Amino acid sequence: MKRWFVSFLIILFLVFSAMVFGQSAQPSQHQHGASPTATPKPDDSMQDMPDMQHASEHEQPVTFIDEILHHATAGTSAQPNSTNEPMIMRMRGKWMFMFHGTAFLNALQQSGPRGYDKVFSTNWFMPMAQRQIGRGELTFRTMLSLEPATVTQRFYPLLFQQGETAFGKPINDGQHPHDFIMELAALYDLRLGENALLSFYAAPVGDPAMGPSAYAHRASASEDPVASLGHHLQDSTHIANDVVTGGIAFKIARIEFSGFHGREPDEFRWDIDSGAIDSWSSRLTVQPGQNWSAQYSFAHLSSPEQLHPADDVQRMTASVSYNRPLSKGRWTSTLLWGRNRVLQGGQIANSYLAESTLQFAEHNHVWTRIESADRSSELLLGKQAEPPGFDEQFLARIQAYTAGYDHDFPVIPGLSTALGAQVTFYGKPDFLTPIYSQHPVGVILFLRVRPTGNAHSH
Repeated sequence: MKRWFVSFLIILFLVFSAMVFGQSAQPSQHQHGASPTATPKPDDSMQDMPDMQHASEHEQPVTFIDEILHHATAGTSAQPNSTNEPMIMRMRGKWMFMFHGTAFLNALQQSGPRGYDKVFSTNWFMPMAQRQIGRGELTFRTMLSLEPATVTQRFYPLLFQQGETAFGKPINDGQHPHDFIMELAALYDLRLGENALLSFYAAPVGDPAMGPSAYAHRASASEDPVASLGHHLQDSTHIANDVVTGGIAFKIARIEFSGFHGREPDEFRWDIDSGAIDSWSSRLTVQPGQNWSAQYSFAHLSSPEQLHPADDVQRMTASVSYNRPLSKGRWTSTLLWGRNRVLQGGQIANSYLAESTLQFAEHNHVWTRIESADRSSELLLGKQAEPPGFDEQFLARIQAYTAGYDHDFPVIPGLSTALGAQVTFYGKPDFLTPIYSQHPVGVILFLRVRPTGNAHSH
């Protein structure tokens, strides 16, 4: 199927969803951190449970407990309470239905001997349903991506990126697409008094308690259409199989534990790669204020890499996120560190990320992403297969400096349609100049479409 046709279908799907969900929707009065006004009147079933506050009563989370119950990002990760997630919401009886997602249509060009050009789409869509059961809240959520069709040849160009395989060979200077099913999950949250919450999460495909929100869902990366260089050191577990998580939150803190299948999804992106629960993770999240979120996590991954099945990995991450609502926009930022340690060989790789997005005058965004990430000797193979007995070792630390701008054009009610561009400059050691050129650069022009606001109806 032609890339442009699939991308057209994605945009058409978003338009249709906005029209269906938004027929009687009213604009949110809590956008961009504005002071709350009157909240919708709860139904009779909610009046019988005064201690349990349904997430749909507040379009904008106020407390950390509210943020958890909102479930507006992947897995059980959290962003600052003041973060406004653009979505469409609608009440049907006792159920609250929600939809949000993003689709980018990208034209990419890169310089240097390893630079490539490509037109492709990065995208994801999240339908979700919530209702109260007893003194708890039940949530069903799925996340889908058409990238297996809109990213041809099983990866898109991304200089100095590493991770996973395409046609049995390691992907170097490229990023693999998401799986068609990114998440298929059920969540249940039970109040333990006014300030405590017990949570359970189960997913054939889902996101264990590891790292911050993945790059595709972070507010600080909302306008960047491609993955971060540190993805496989920071948040690549956001698509894992056979995930179970339990967590308990009290006031501003939460501790979680997950079990899951450690092998990363294979390169056949349309199926579900089930397996034994052989890996685990833990995460501590703290929300010290409305605009702040911090987490530290640790995981043991059993045989995550297809090409190195004998290697187990320990991964640590730490991050701080900040979101400041503005009168006609917001400013949101993330600092993130990720570290992998291969237990069998002792190799250690670190990555560091700072990213920030400023929305101003309502329809404008500027952003930056600054990274430093360790790369392995596998990078030198390019598009070649690993030779027998290949020993992967530290090669170099790479820097990437990205800046971008886009402008929203409110063409269709309920949808945000933006045209934008971003440029990335890379820093590298001199010995890589013959295969990358002196100053490698990547440029992307894109069209971005997603639901906008918090359209809410009853």
